[in-house]
Amino acid sequence: MSNPASERLRQNAKRIMQLWEEWARQEISASMHQESLVLQDSLPQYLSHLGNALSTDIERTSARTEADKAESDRISKQHGRERAGYADYSMTQLIFEYHILRKVIFQILEEEAPLDVRERDIIIGSIEQAVNDAATQFSQTLSEIQELFMVTLTHDLRNPINVVKMGTQLILRRFERGDTHFDVTARMISAIDRLDSMIQNLLDASRLKAGQSLKLTFEVCDLEQLLQEVVEDLNFAYTNRFVMVSHGAVMTRCSRKELRRVIENIATNAVKYGAPGTPITLTLQQTETEISLAIHNEGTPITTEAQSILFQQFRRTISAEDQTGWGLGLFLAKSLTEAHQGTIDVESAEGKGTSFIVKLPAVLP
Repeated sequence: MSNPASERLRQNAKRIMQLWEEWARQEISASMHQESLVLQDSLPQYLSHLGNALSTDIERTSARTEADKAESDRISKQHGRERAGYADYSMTQLIFEYHILRKVIFQILEEEAPLDVRERDIIIGSIEQAVNDAATQFSQTLSEIQELFMVTLTHDLRNPINVVKMGTQLILRRFERGDTHFDVTARMISAIDRLDSMIQNLLDASRLKAGQSLKLTFEVCDLEQLLQEVVEDLNFAYTNRFVMVSHGAVMTRCSRKELRRVIENIATNAVKYGAPGTPITLTLQQTETEISLAIHNEGTPITTEAQSILFQQFRRTISAEDQTGWGLGLFLAKSLTEAHQGTIDVESAEGKGTSFIVKLPAVLP
């Protein structure tokens, strides 16, 4: 004998879809921009699957149960993937669609008679599982879309930037050091490099948020030499504000490019938030087990509360709200330091200024 609830669901599937769409259009703003909310038949498929779950005619073997679960997962993930493709849809709206669906199903199926406990449990359990599967797929698909967008954006931005940089470098060759035009052109090149660095920061932050790791190439390098190069470039860009303290070569294995980014990101932060016109000191030290690089600036100390969010991406302290940038510099500095099996900490106190301390193992594997 067929289950009455299963039969009512099959007979009223079209009504359920129509009423669900009406309610969804009233309650979910993003749905107003879609011609149809029943995308690629995902909802009809789901209702058909739910009807099978309610039926008492179908033998519930373990194989059948597994097959039904796999089909339910596929339908819910398809729905989550579809919704992630629309810019207006959020995770909250996706979940709310299922809440509306549950209300509609109960309303229509209980018009003639109440559902029993078993039937209600099947419907609630099915929708809860569908919500979880759809939300997981929505998040994954959105990450994939964002990654593709970031890769495309950074590629498209870098082409004109490279053209401008090459042209500026050609112009620079026409002037001699000391010439006003030489200094201006050199600063333009430095600004272009910083812009390129910001684009790279945005791309890397997107990859890290998506759970991907950054690919680093390690080589033997002299950190003192690397630090000297960075300080020379920073002094050119910021009028000799940087002071380097080191007592000899510090050899290790590292990604020169990425450690340079760590130093530059922290150093430019010191320029932005430190006391104007005061020196910024970079101190490199080494012990038998550890390499330490401290970047210190004078100025107003960072509060304990602000320190707790310093290394989070897209988070800005109150004092940083009037500064330009995306709030990615310290987040990436921490991520790149950890990729070198190191740590980064901050010390800040009234009258002592602020120090960001990068610590690396003396010998990397």
